[in-house]
Amino acid sequence: MPELPEVETIVTDLRPRLVGRRIASFRVGKKNLRRPWNTRWTSALRGKKIETVVRRGKWIVLRLEKGLHLVFHLGMTGQLMVVQARQPLASHTHVVADLDETDEQLHFRDIRRFGSVTFFAGEAHVNRFFHDSGLGPEPFDLEPGYWRNCLARTSRCLKAVLLDQRVLAGVGNIYADEALFEAQLHPRRLGRTVRPQEAGRLRRAVIQVLNRAIYKRGSSIRDYVGGNGDRGEYQEEFRVYSRAGAPCVRCRRPIRRIRLAGRSTYFCPSCQRNRSQFRSQESRVRSQKKSEW
Repeated sequence: MPELPEVETIVTDLRPRLVGRRIASFRVGKKNLRRPWNTRWTSALRGKKIETVVRRGKWIVLRLEKGLHLVFHLGMTGQLMVVQARQPLASHTHVVADLDETDEQLHFRDIRRFGSVTFFAGEAHVNRFFHDSGLGPEPFDLEPGYWRNCLARTSRCLKAVLLDQRVLAGVGNIYADEALFEAQLHPRRLGRTVRPQEAGRLRRAVIQVLNRAIYKRGSSIRDYVGGNGDRGEYQEEFRVYSRAGAPCVRCRRPIRRIRLAGRSTYFCPSCQRNRSQFRSQESRVRSQKKSEW
């Protein structure tokens, strides 16, 4: 699934090619995406100018004049890009928007159809949509106190916390693993066992990893391409993700793969030791010794 760096790259690519242009026509295919399309929305979009393109978590938002919004989610295999109108229509293309005064079109393609496009008539409606979905803060706006409290209050493992979009918006499987490696924290480590300095280290690691990935235009593993159709390059710099059995870039020990929070999880057993386990073991040993006395 495209994560924050991939979505940010698409938004950056699309913004100069869409802002200021009008939607001459808007066509939606017969096969349903994750959210149904109301045919009344099509006429409401016709002739409207695109004012800006922004990202919220893993969502792409096109803000149009008169407060109208188009909100895209890429699901697992979605692609949103501007193409030449004379280009043959690719299979699994579900949305085509003609752009006026140009021979270009905006295409939304999704092989598995887990993605969506939704229309909102007004800023309040789109804001309510994100509020009702429980979407957490952006990683770049993450307040240290909020982050420490989120970890201190949970008995979930760090991998699960990072994947929870209600806690932190935009981070998925790839960048959760990469950030935990950067912070030298075990993915099984329980949130409530994390010390304040470790929480700060993880917060900074998330931002650093995301920024590096954005600079490399995200990670193209399967279907992801940017808004211009170009692939990302960050997959060539993975330190742990999808590197099971390969040597760690720090210590040369083999990278391990486990199943955690319902997802494949990659880490270095040497650089990311689960110190909370060690402390609990030491505590049990001390308790046994006291009972023997």
